[in-house]
Amino acid sequence: MAHALLGYKGPCKHIHGHSYELFVTVKGKPINSQESSENGMLMDFGTLKNIIKSNIIDEFDHSLVINQNASAEFVAKSHDMFGKMHLVPYQPTIENMLEDFAERIKKLLPDDIQLFRLMLRETVTSYAEWFAEDNME
Repeated sequence: MAHALLGYKGPCKHIHGHSYELFVTVKGKPINSQESSENGMLMDFGTLKNIIKSNIIDEFDHSLVINQNASAEFVAKSHDMFGKMHLVPYQPTIENMLEDFAERIKKLLPDDIQLFRLMLRETVTSYAEWFAEDNME
C-alpha cells in the first residue's frame, strides 16, 4: 500500500509505499461443546482471516491511500497514475489506520468475541499498536 501525508513537512508528504503487516488478536471464551467442530476454539482462524481479508486487505492492498481533503487536482492526477485509490477522512498514518481498522473489525466479529489488540507494522522497526482497553467508549 502507498500513502502520502497531507501537509506533512517531512519526506512522507510524498507518495511512498510500505509492505504493511497487520496482526490481530481477539479474546473470548473457547467453545466448550463436544458437538461443535470448533470445540476448544474462540473462533475458526479461517473465519477471522476472511473478515480481515475482505474488509481490510482487499480494500487497501495495492492501493494509494490519501486524505480526502487533498486537492481535487492531486486526487485526479494520483488516480490517473495509480488507479486504485482510497480516500479516507483522516491523515493516513498507521495510528489513524489502526483506529479505522479496529472499527471495521469490531463490527464483524461474533457477539462473544472481542477485538483485543491490533498491531500494524509499516517497516521492520516502525509500527503502532491499538489496544481495546485504551479505546473504551
